[in-house]
Amino acid sequence: MEPVNSDVAAEPEDVPDAAESPAAATLGQLMLAVEELWPESLAEAWDEVGLVAGHPSAEVTRVMFAVDPTLEVIDEAIEWGAELLITHHPLLLKGVTSVAANTPKGRAVHRLIESGTALLTVHTNGDSAVGGVSDVLADALGLENVSPLTPAADGLPEEGIGRVGDLNESITLGDFAARVFGILPSVAGGVRVSGDKDGLVQRVAVCGGAGDSLFDEVRASNADLYVTADLRHHPASEAREAAVNGRPYLIDVSHFASEWLWLPAAAEALGNVLADQGLDVEIRVSTTNSDPWDFILTPGGD
Repeated sequence: MEPVNSDVAAEPEDVPDAAESPAAATLGQLMLAVEELWPESLAEAWDEVGLVAGHPSAEVTRVMFAVDPTLEVIDEAIEWGAELLITHHPLLLKGVTSVAANTPKGRAVHRLIESGTALLTVHTNGDSAVGGVSDVLADALGLENVSPLTPAADGLPEEGIGRVGDLNESITLGDFAARVFGILPSVAGGVRVSGDKDGLVQRVAVCGGAGDSLFDEVRASNADLYVTADLRHHPASEAREAAVNGRPYLIDVSHFASEWLWLPAAAEALGNVLADQGLDVEIRVSTTNSDPWDFILTPGGD
């Protein structure tokens, strides 16, 4: 993806004075813009979101979005000159007693601080918000009349975890699976499908990331199909046995791939907010594939 630049261009015949020129941004201003788009109040109770490293008064001219705060991603951000890395997944979701540099997470923290790169997490608040992970996935798949699978406790009616909506016409499961495969970044795991390849689907539920805790909500939504990631054996098997007329069918995708789709949309949304505030920040999406799998063997495959 090309970098999203929030510069406000002047008309060719205009020469802007200093008051009209885009201003440098601080990390604190970036945090306020992020809060406007993805409020921390929408995060699940178990989640850890917000600023992980960085000083709110520090100047920020470049921001990078990524799914995971891996060492490779952090190095990519530093090499590009980003003063802020915004990731979907938290670096420190569980409690730690040390960030010594002889551990992977400790090395990540040291690398960030020593390079002056801030880290900000937008996780389940980015899932729940309007225009969040599942909204972007639903839109990419052509769903209409979309609503949350689980409405947010302290949000708007259209905010919450997961989405369910309708296609404008029925399509076979096989063709829809091909559509899913076509919109996602290429990863080793591909797309796994459970159901009749020629069965028709029109009402579709989606959840970016791991969504096998939402099967009750999926069934209550009367979805013909559920698209999510990280489907484990037992929940998937039990969902198949509880299916009515084979539905809901299941499509299991890469966790990384399902959430990566949000990054370009998030970068654009943040760029628009900053541009409206007259702040000069360049925004880029990481090109690092942080899916943990490198290759897969299948029956009859190479």
